Amino acid sequence: MSAGPSGADALAAGAERAVRDVGALLRGWRAGSAAVSGAWEGDQFKARADAMAHEELCARLARVDPGAPVLSEEDPAGLGGGRPGRYWLIDPLDGTASYVHGFPGYVTQAALIEHRRPVVAAVYAPESDRCYTAVRGQGAAADGAGLRIADRDPGPGAGAGVLTDNTPEPRGIARAAYTHFGCSGYLESGSIALKLCRIADGSAHLFVKDVAVRDWDVAAPGLVLEEAGGGLLRLDGSRFGFTGPFEGIGVIGAADAAACGAVAAWNRGRGGAPAVPGGGAAA
Repeated sequence: MSAGPSGADALAAGAERAVRDVGALLRGWRAGSAAVSGAWEGDQFKARADAMAHEELCARLARVDPGAPVLSEEDPAGLGGGRPGRYWLIDPLDGTASYVHGFPGYVTQAALIEHRRPVVAAVYAPESDRCYTAVRGQGAAADGAGLRIADRDPGPGAGAGVLTDNTPEPRGIARAAYTHFGCSGYLESGSIALKLCRIADGSAHLFVKDVAVRDWDVAAPGLVLEEAGGGLLRLDGSRFGFTGPFEGIGVIGAADAAACGAVAAWNRGRGGAPAVPGGGAAA
């Protein structure tokens, strides 16, 4: 059953409570050595806190929305079949490296997916105690205060303004975009979700990355950004379709959709990012 406006508001409130609760647990666990211990799985470090947060967030969402399955980065077995028509897509700890190494750039997040698109989102940054929420068609907020990029001046052009990434200074494609579009500043931030939310709240204006990006990285913050008036695309210029494989290459987040399109066109011109299976055509 699809959630109507009032039902969506209730689900958003429940999701916010859930991520705030789990974020508080993550902040507390961080003081001990067990939560930050872990092992490498391929190119990703998995901390014990990842699994702990998964269990806690799944349990809370089950109470918020009984019957809706939860698909999670931390449950590979649950990602193997076809996607349900309606489900929660979560990243219990986005920014594990930041979490383990004592940096503030991690979040816990959840998005409700219906008909192959996010309709409810909650992203909580425990170290700043800031929670971003969105309901499709009803706008985005940070700690209850509405977010509207149009109410601010994002600067002219695709990249004029502040570029954000997770390194001390722009590197790789971020450096190339920073130079090409004449960005005026740089903001070091942590997880992908946090960077997208920082564009939504006006702290930054552009984020571009050419690494593997999973749907759970962008489902919740992407809805926040789009409902705030920003844009989100894959690096090849296609939309995130939330169908097919969960992983693709690259992401562009910007203060407006035209900026995303300009970055995608620039990247194609430099021979970047092939088409990604599962991505819908960009408008």
